[in-house]
Amino acid sequence: MPFRYLFGPVASRRFGRSLGVDLLGQRICSFNCVFCEAGPTQTCTMMRGSYVPTDAVVAELRAWLDSGGAADVITLAGRGEPTLHRQFGVVIDAIHNMCAIPVVLLSNGSLFGLGEVREAAARADIVKVSLSGWDDASMANVNRPASGLTFDAYLSGMIAFREEFRGELRLEVMFVDGVNTADDCVTKLAACAAKIRADRIELNTVVRPPSEAGTGAVSEDVLHRYAVYFGPQAVVIGCSGEAAPASDNAGDILSLSEQIIGLLARRGCTRNEIAMGVGCPFGRLESCLQILTKQGRIEKAPERPDYYRLVSG
Repeated sequence: MPFRYLFGPVASRRFGRSLGVDLLGQRICSFNCVFCEAGPTQTCTMMRGSYVPTDAVVAELRAWLDSGGAADVITLAGRGEPTLHRQFGVVIDAIHNMCAIPVVLLSNGSLFGLGEVREAAARADIVKVSLSGWDDASMANVNRPASGLTFDAYLSGMIAFREEFRGELRLEVMFVDGVNTADDCVTKLAACAAKIRADRIELNTVVRPPSEAGTGAVSEDVLHRYAVYFGPQAVVIGCSGEAAPASDNAGDILSLSEQIIGLLARRGCTRNEIAMGVGCPFGRLESCLQILTKQGRIEKAPERPDYYRLVSG
């Protein structure tokens, strides 16, 4: 059945089959990163609010579980920064009360300077934060944060969270070719990462079509070379796997179309990721993708023809 606030489960490079929870409903974030796969941020803000109704999110999670839903993790992610939702901690608690599936919080860490955000985030089983710069200027070049956020406050918030959090903390370091990839840049990033003391440091680059045209990736060999700077906790994140779905539970063509649109509204996906996310065999999926493309609702990324995204506008 189609959901408004849930998407997937999708095939995650790091967490297996992940059911996504969108707590924003639109493209709202505290960053407007040049590399973001979700496209340009429509509302760039540090203002927290009740962007979608918490009760409705919890009701969908309960319905998904009651229908036999299964996943390796349930991930608070979606179209922007989930900690902007004032009650994201309530959603985490509700998931824990309903099932034993681990909860992952995908955050950029920008609001961790707030004690109430750190307290709510600490209820997750795994928290992933991010790092792309080492001072105000470098953060502005890559992340383009909302007004009022300084790098020192950003880094201090993540350091404070590490002191309080007893779960697994992961730090993603995103490299953009020619922007933060000189040796002195990598050294500065590694020094900041050392202060955060994450359990795992994931070195990543621009794998999916980015929000800013011309934003380039570095090779996997280069990422392995950078790993030396970050110590034994560092791992290089590779490309997503190619896994076909095991069952057909997508329903009729209209339902399948809406599930695909709901999935791509949160992020672009490869054909295989769509198949995994909606649980549909490739034969039926291909027909539906062709229909949606002819209707002008989705398109292939010119730079990556196996990658589908919503048509903007």
